[in-house]
Amino acid sequence: MGTPYTPAAIFRRTQAERLDQVLSWERSDQAFFAAGACHVLAWVAVERYASAGFGIVGLRQHGEPYVSHVIISNGRWAFDHDGWTPLPELLRATAEYEPDPGWELLPITSTLGHFCAAHKSRMPEEYAYDPLPRARNYLQQRPRPPEVV
Repeated sequence: MGTPYTPAAIFRRTQAERLDQVLSWERSDQAFFAAGACHVLAWVAVERYASAGFGIVGLRQHGEPYVSHVIISNGRWAFDHDGWTPLPELLRATAEYEPDPGWELLPITSTLGHFCAAHKSRMPEEYAYDPLPRARNYLQQRPRPPEVV
């Protein structure tokens, strides 16, 4: 809290990282969960926070068929690679970094498998190593602040 939100697109993978899963895996946790495995982190996080009213949400640029970033949110707060952020701050910083053509929020209610198929994302078993333990550890390092409730 207190620091500005860092847009996920800052960590966008290089072409080499897209082609080489080991190279992609070797990036920092924040980079890995900002670009390339944000959906895995979101599914792990929503398991923990669904009972607090959080759901999975995709950020999609207007006119694009696929989401480009996945978070969890309760409409006021969001969690992703940058930790806990007020949703308006996350949206503001994202739109400021990539203003055109604008962004929309897409509630995701499907399973992880259906999401990956529909949005051309990798399933956990398609990574160089299992990203689920890494996501659980990353989430554990960022406890929910009291004001999120």
